[in-house]
Amino acid sequence: MAAELATDPEQAYRFAQAARHLAARIGVVREVNGIMAYRTGRWAEALAELRAARRMTGRGEYLSLMADSERALGRLDRALELAHSDDARRLPRAAQVELRIVESGVRRDQGLADAAVLALQVPELSDGRLRPWSARLFYAYGDALLAADRPEAAREAFSRAVVADEDEETDALARLDELDGIWVEDLEDAEDWDDASEDEDDASEDEDEDESDEDLEDGDEPEDGLAGSGPGA
Repeated sequence: MAAELATDPEQAYRFAQAARHLAARIGVVREVNGIMAYRTGRWAEALAELRAARRMTGRGEYLSLMADSERALGRLDRALELAHSDDARRLPRAAQVELRIVESGVRRDQGLADAAVLALQVPELSDGRLRPWSARLFYAYGDALLAADRPEAAREAFSRAVVADEDEETDALARLDELDGIWVEDLEDAEDWDDASEDEDDASEDEDEDESDEDLEDGDEPEDGLAGSGPGA
């Protein structure tokens, strides 16, 4: 549907809302509306829509979005309840890992850095296989390691995220550069800065010329002994 094809999150949300007005009793419509609300930071609305979709469809693959919305609303205990619910244990592995990522974020919010690291120590972290969600797992692990004051281990995790993130869905490379002390200047911003500097220099030169002309008009003699040296002197 149009909401899933739109690249702008707000536009996708508007499409989803339009579909909801037309077919509010269809589970997949409520599901898409909840996902789009989540992507635009409408946490309470996302929860309401995803709960409705869950009742209608019986699907629970978006439990991680619900848990993350609870986390965003500051309801950390509710987020953990969803992450450890019986329904969560019956989810496909990819959805279970997404819940682990949310749980790790909750533990960081609680100030439990070591618990955040532990939440992500799943077999898929070190079995050598790459999956569609591996980049997200490695990235989250890097974040948790940084929070636990383990920068070297975090660097390794972000490096693995870079390798796994073929579609560049994360900013793992930027995080890795930051850890290495590399700052990449935005070339467009740099050009704008250079242009502004040149404009300032030109304006300064024009002001100097204007001041020089004004001095001569006031009858001041030029410096360096050049007064009266022109033709007919």
